[in-house]
Amino acid sequence: MAFELKSVVPWGRNLKEYRLMFNLTEADLAKKIISAGDGPASFNAQMKSLGHKVISLDPIYEFSKEDLAQRIRETRQEVLTQTRRNQQNFVWKLIKDIDELEKVRMQAMQTFLADYEPGRQEGRYLAHALPNRTIYQDDEFELGLSSHFLLLYAQLGLDFHLQSITEMMRICREIRIFPLLDLNAEESSVLGETIEFFGSAYQIGIEPVAYEFQRNGNKMLRISKS
Repeated sequence: MAFELKSVVPWGRNLKEYRLMFNLTEADLAKKIISAGDGPASFNAQMKSLGHKVISLDPIYEFSKEDLAQRIRETRQEVLTQTRRNQQNFVWKLIKDIDELEKVRMQAMQTFLADYEPGRQEGRYLAHALPNRTIYQDDEFELGLSSHFLLLYAQLGLDFHLQSITEMMRICREIRIFPLLDLNAEESSVLGETIEFFGSAYQIGIEPVAYEFQRNGNKMLRISKS
């Protein structure tokens, strides 16, 4: 089945948020990083401006800058309206209110759009859908990230997440996944079985992070090779 952009609601996060979500240190930023499901985040672009190279994977990268910009315009108010209706499910600390949320997200997505075409030409944005096998070699990356993708969409089923994480662990020495909640802001129903599945082969653990926007969404999963 062909991937359809109309099924996507783009919502981009920035480097500051990535650093907090994944407990990223200066040493981590210097590692060879691949990030799955980045969408219109400005993480890649901001890392580029700091002299680092990140590979971002997402099926939406098969579409043009104009297509993505149009989809952002189409869904912007829908997301803000839904957030306003469910304000009690969020922690208004790092981001103070709906107006600031809109500003932060739009700035991130505009930064992404400005970087998108050169980034595609440089191979930093790769159209790819997990759990399909990537083009990369075993242990090619020191660190893999997944922001608001793996575990979040629990409705995709346990096998999808296990296969996707298996591919990420093939190409990475370590991966970090945030958040550990589902779309209803409840603990992901596939989290426990994921930990059980990978726990015998890898070092795995849940760690607190300094980022919390979804209420109780302040933990990440770290899976690493010995």
